Amino acid sequence: MGVTCVCQVPVAEGKSVQQTVDQLHKKLEQLGAVKQGSFFVDCETYHATGNASGQPSKLLYVMHNSETPLSCMALFEGGPYLTADANFDVLMVKLKSHFQNAKGHKVESRGARYRYCDFLVKVGTVTMSSSARGISVEVEYCACVVPGDCWNLMKEFMQSFLGSNVPEIPSVFTNKPEGLFAPADCMDTMSQYLELFSKVRKQQVLPGSSVR
Repeated sequence: MGVTCVCQVPVAEGKSVQQTVDQLHKKLEQLGAVKQGSFFVDCETYHATGNASGQPSKLLYVMHNSETPLSCMALFEGGPYLTADANFDVLMVKLKSHFQNAKGHKVESRGARYRYCDFLVKVGTVTMSSSARGISVEVEYCACVVPGDCWNLMKEFMQSFLGSNVPEIPSVFTNKPEGLFAPADCMDTMSQYLELFSKVRKQQVLPGSSVR
């Protein structure tokens, strides 16, 4: 896994979510990117039950990524984070007396993945309760694991199909003690998706956004 940036792309003025996604696909194909299947990332929210301390309990987010089908990521609000095998979902069912699933809070992003030279691009429709809430774009530069060595190149590539919507360098990299020269890993990617999903939960439902 290389250096990855995840961002939310605004819906184009006068367009629907799907029409904006189609525009992004077209721009990538015009660049010469080749479609290579599909992807998904999802997130379930759990809250601790029976908190005797009186302190507000941390939320627990359980996430899956089609790129790592045998793994399950668990992220506590504000940390710590852990990676487990797929049986972690079964464990959460057995821990239901301690962690309650927040019904209706599941968020997922699904869409197409494209390959362009050393770049892997995933354009997803973010949905919650069967309603489209936005568009996610994930760009991975597979040839490098150090953000400080490749961010300018990634930014230039993203400008070619995102235009003015290119994001700043993700804070998950700049906040590390070693800064931009700490190797990236899959948890950096998932924490970016978690940040995006948290924003999406607070958004209003987009008009005409029912997903069938």
